[in-house]
Amino acid sequence: MYGVQIAFKRFTPMKGIIGSEWVGFDHFERFFNSYYFMRLLINTVGISLYELAVSFPVPILLALMIHEVSSKKFKRTVQTVTYAPHFLSVVVMVGMLMTFLSPTTGIVNHLIGWFGLESISFMTEPGWFKTLFVGSHVWQNAGWSSIIYIAALTNIDPQMHEAAAIDGASRLQRIWHINLPGIMPTIVILFILNIGSIMNVGFEKIFLMQNDLNMSASDVFATYVYRSGILGAQYSFAAAVGLFNSIVNLALLVAVNLAARRVSGNSLW
Repeated sequence: MYGVQIAFKRFTPMKGIIGSEWVGFDHFERFFNSYYFMRLLINTVGISLYELAVSFPVPILLALMIHEVSSKKFKRTVQTVTYAPHFLSVVVMVGMLMTFLSPTTGIVNHLIGWFGLESISFMTEPGWFKTLFVGSHVWQNAGWSSIIYIAALTNIDPQMHEAAAIDGASRLQRIWHINLPGIMPTIVILFILNIGSIMNVGFEKIFLMQNDLNMSASDVFATYVYRSGILGAQYSFAAAVGLFNSIVNLALLVAVNLAARRVSGNSLW
């Protein structure tokens, strides 16, 4: 926290943190008044909400389906297949995207060509960026994220399912009235944690997928800080943007935690 004060100074390495000149909120005003601020805000929040809406419920559905499988061999196979992509590095993941989606040699565009349609340059089209980013994230992390829900499902008393079956409840009704309420505290906690990092969409993957043609859809706070703050050696400006991100995340975390505690009785604190 001591280093956060450079966000309010004109920091120079020669003078150090203490010796650098105080400038107050100049860096924040410069950031808020910059030409790119609204684009950065819309892209960052848009990608985060899109990712939350798609990638958050998928692991829950996957865990519920795996839990209902009776064959242990098939269950282990599905778990292995869905867990495996998590262990791929971000560089390998983006390389696979570029290979599969290449407009000339990619298998996806070959399939599109078989239907008589023109090839699509997915990696350079701004309209496709968010979908590719979120879709690849779901494919890579859905299986891994489902582990905690599967663990929570194993703690549900089997006698509740037996009693419900005797009363004539269908499998879908048992899932809705027993399994989902049983894992609801886990869902609420993970939802709060996801909301608390909504301004952090991840620098590495976006940076690797980013190019000059899709910049209008891929430019976020993290990449802007890298270009303006790190490459340009504007350390105070980069710290100011980072502090803004952290404050927004903290405010969202506190607000959602309070709302969850009032609505469901489950919260982080």
